[in-house]
Amino acid sequence: MDAIDRKLLDLLQKNAEMTVQQLSKEVHLSTTPCWKRIKQLKNLGFINKTVSLINRKRVGLNVTAIVFVTINTHDQEKIKIFAETIKDFPEVLECYRMSGEIDYLLKVIVGDIDSYDSFYKRLIEKVPFLKVTSNFAIEEIKFTTELPLDN
Repeated sequence: MDAIDRKLLDLLQKNAEMTVQQLSKEVHLSTTPCWKRIKQLKNLGFINKTVSLINRKRVGLNVTAIVFVTINTHDQEKIKIFAETIKDFPEVLECYRMSGEIDYLLKVIVGDIDSYDSFYKRLIEKVPFLKVTSNFAIEEIKFTTELPLDN
């Protein structure tokens, strides 16, 4: 990956609706080589997919919870059960297995506290060997999906 590929990735993550013509002007290539580079970046897995970012509050998803999960015992079966189960919860936007005292960190988006309570009850019903601690975001100060490609 060279500087042109990095520039293309940076432009596309800022605005995936840019046309190949617009992108080619920005990276100083003609349209065909630019299109081929984008296609190659997709084929090589640098671009996972192209999506639209929805304004969560406009669709009634007003609550962001950061949830810390600890598993009572750390055997492979329980780790697998948790990982498979959490994939079935659309409220969970992100899930990370962590080092340290917390086993998992979840980012959960829901409409209101009652919706979170419903999520919580379904989670502990399906995975009863958890300790769950929830923190609710008061204010979103920064949100981005743009990776810092110049680092």
